Amino acid sequence: MKDQLETWHINNRINLYLLDVIEESALEDVSASKGRKVGDQFAHLHNVRLMWLKAAAPELLEGLLKIDKEVKINKEILQTELHKSAEAMAKLLEKSLAENKIKGFKPHPTAFLGYLISHESHHRGQIVLTLKQAGHPIDQKTQFGLWEWGSR
Repeated sequence: MKDQLETWHINNRINLYLLDVIEESALEDVSASKGRKVGDQFAHLHNVRLMWLKAAAPELLEGLLKIDKEVKINKEILQTELHKSAEAMAKLLEKSLAENKIKGFKPHPTAFLGYLISHESHHRGQIVLTLKQAGHPIDQKTQFGLWEWGSR
């Protein structure tokens, strides 16, 4: 269980590492296909976590803010809320791993962890592509850093 929880925390640190290098103004960048803004992508990660918490462990939602259209998205809000939702998700994972089940998801909690990380990795890729298309590419050090899970 310890390894799975650490893996989840590394994933979140990678998200925050990417967010940290993005200029505040670049949160407004939109992809060439007119998808979500960069800031909205990060908000989506957080909001999907809340969706799973609501379904599987609503008691863990206390103190968490849904980042919807009325919330002015900035790096501070994203960093704070991603950190808080990651902690709540870690509690959900810990409980689910101990019980070997997660409400609303099959087949098992380790697969759920894989699902969560796959989803968030997909959106990190979209964020990087959007920034590149908008003329704000992340530097090469950060690009490689997204894959250095052993140092995050």
